[in-house]
Amino acid sequence: MAQESITIARPYADAIFARAKESSSLEQWSQTLELLGTVMSDAAMSDVVGNPNISKQQLTEMILGIGGEQLTGEAENLVRLLVENGRLVIAPGVLEVELVSAYVIDEDQKQALADALKAKLGSDINMTTSEDPELIGGMRIRAGDLVIDGSVQGQLTKLANELGI
Repeated sequence: MAQESITIARPYADAIFARAKESSSLEQWSQTLELLGTVMSDAAMSDVVGNPNISKQQLTEMILGIGGEQLTGEAENLVRLLVENGRLVIAPGVLEVELVSAYVIDEDQKQALADALKAKLGSDINMTTSEDPELIGGMRIRAGDLVIDGSVQGQLTKLANELGI
């Protein structure tokens, strides 16, 4: 999974480096990326990025407000692009994980799952949880393109597909 994050980040990094080189602004871009990394590594900001109640526009405005005059027009465009494409989390190496369970998960269970996912995915994670009784039992985990469906609903759907019904 860490390899996937690198693969996702590479085109952005290549484009930023090419633009910085072209405009002779390597130091300025380095400072911009350091600022974004610092902002995104803040635990409170990770909670905001993972909050489904915060719109992309609100998130963009918040980050641009934090960056203030330190962000050039091109850097502001980069922030807008990363937020719009859901790639803001690639800046600090934190992976967004969504866990949906049939029942409420207590903090101990949540922490154990977070630790196991961090070990499996090889990346720090920001996990959001929600409940969906339609899962019947179990849980569904989404981390980037990876989906782990351990729900009863998912197993019944898989069985129905196998049986052709």
